[in-house]
Amino acid sequence: MYSDTGNNHKNIVLFGQGGAGKSSLVNLIAGKNVAKTSIDLKRCTLKWEEYAVKFDGGSYNIFDTVGLEEPQLGIPEYLNAVENAYNLIQNLERQGGVDLLVFCMRAGRLTATLQSNYRLFHEFLCEKKVPIVMVITYLENEVGEMDNWWKRNKDTFRHQEFYVNGHACITAIRGNCPERYEQSRTTIRKLVKEFTADGQKRLWEGGDNLFVSLMRKLRGLVSGKSRSKKDNIVPRLTKRCGLTPDVAKQLADRIKKDAVEGPS
Repeated sequence: MYSDTGNNHKNIVLFGQGGAGKSSLVNLIAGKNVAKTSIDLKRCTLKWEEYAVKFDGGSYNIFDTVGLEEPQLGIPEYLNAVENAYNLIQNLERQGGVDLLVFCMRAGRLTATLQSNYRLFHEFLCEKKVPIVMVITYLENEVGEMDNWWKRNKDTFRHQEFYVNGHACITAIRGNCPERYEQSRTTIRKLVKEFTADGQKRLWEGGDNLFVSLMRKLRGLVSGKSRSKKDNIVPRLTKRCGLTPDVAKQLADRIKKDAVEGPS
């Protein structure tokens, strides 16, 4: 079920690997504990979870998605996770679209899995039509300003063709650093407000609405009307998103089925 809070709410999709602190980030933004968190290995989020959050006069629906960690997840669970994300964004499009993608990353190396996550959401699911920001977590012990982490690593992101429109270096754990925790809340709220401001979304829309062109291609593939290589989504999933050919084909088949029959 999706909340109906009128036309004034903003839809924010939060994604990233498990253990990056996505649920803690939701609580940080909300200013209270609304999302379940755990230090255990067991997942807190098995599908996506919706949280209605208000601050500074704004109303936001934050959708916390399952971390994508193929092959650690196992292929069936990984495919379910991507399909869930696909169906979520498709449904949000019917409600006016996604206003912001928030990629949550734990401070560390930029791995192939992180790049795959980024490209699946930003390039494949949202076709680069939604503003995207990055939030780097677990920086409570960073020497000096937390933003120093970004200054040291931003060139690596650019080199790997990993582009975001804004970033926030934070801690989502109060712990022994309450000052940094409160500073982090101010930083992330400012980032969210900036990129969900009225007019921001229109700058990113252009041509077809989210998913329209992709759905047209997929329906054509299923019905046999389209045989163009550029319409085949499997190469996009393997080359840009880093999936194996087998996983890419299974995912493409699922999404083609959803495009024709609708999500189950």
